[in-house]
Amino acid sequence: MNKVYEHLKKIREKNNITQEEMAKLLGYKHKSAYGKLEKGERKISLEQAKKISDFFKMKIEEIFFNQ
Repeated sequence: MNKVYEHLKKIREKNNITQEEMAKLLGYKHKSAYGKLEKGERKISLEQAKKISDFFKMKIEEIFFNQ
């Protein structure tokens, strides 16, 4: 797994957020779609990165560039 995606998963788990909740935040109908992001099977768009950073109240750089 890519370090970027591992870091995202760690942040999500640290905040006790489920994949279902993240899927809903990003507009996916199923958690499996979000799970593919964490596995690196799907690329994260800039819009999704912004939603994730806003949700966790972190800068995009902190989540996706500081491993």
